[in-house]
Amino acid sequence: MRIKLINPNTTQRMTDAMGRCARDVAAAGTEVVAVSPTMGPPSIEGYYDEAMATPGLLAEVAAGEREGFDAYVIACFGDPGLYAARELARGPVIGIAEAAMHAASVLAPGFSVVTTLARTRSMAWHLAERYGMRRFCRNVRATDVAVLDLDRPGSAARELIVDECHRALDEDGAEAIVLGCAGMAELCAYVEDAVGVPVVEGVTAAVKWAEALVTLRLGTAKRGDFARPLPKRYDGDFERFSPGDDGVPDGEVPKTAYRFG
Repeated sequence: MRIKLINPNTTQRMTDAMGRCARDVAAAGTEVVAVSPTMGPPSIEGYYDEAMATPGLLAEVAAGEREGFDAYVIACFGDPGLYAARELARGPVIGIAEAAMHAASVLAPGFSVVTTLARTRSMAWHLAERYGMRRFCRNVRATDVAVLDLDRPGSAARELIVDECHRALDEDGAEAIVLGCAGMAELCAYVEDAVGVPVVEGVTAAVKWAEALVTLRLGTAKRGDFARPLPKRYDGDFERFSPGDDGVPDGEVPKTAYRFG
């Protein structure tokens, strides 16, 4: 089984950290390939960043289809381009916010999300609503730690995250924590030890969910909303993203034996 983990930002050290976390939990026989697009923002901290990251993300999914990957993980808590990626992919595509919220909802009656900048709080609330998780989500809390400071030497990120988690437990009545940034993946065990409740980060949760669906030989529906993109020529700088007759840019898609046909 081959899973392509796509960090939609272009910061390679974050991609490498996510890859380490993913491989630590992957089953024997699962190959996790962690990549960043060659185009886009170095971090995703708002709607504009998210929009500008999406073309590079989709280019990685299209390349993954040509290379025969079985599943994809979108390793950004905003789950950018998730539905568009599902149009391109035959196999499962899992967003880390989607995976983390669903995992937390079966571990505890309620969870709080602890994220980075305050400006991204509404993005997390919108996802909770979209995924049917609003009734489980007690709060979305910001630490105001910039994404690129999460792993910066000398940063107080760990302490700020732990402090906010304690406030979530005391003030929100949360029984579990969801870490609201893929850049927090390597901090998960530290935070869980410090706060003493289940702490879920979406990179590893999404990898295990993707593995399960591939093992069940289940893939993305190819009728209705997630059908292949309609073939058409895009203009200007987006010409190379034009969907071909198979609905995927730049090449043919390999046959994959998913049960749905």
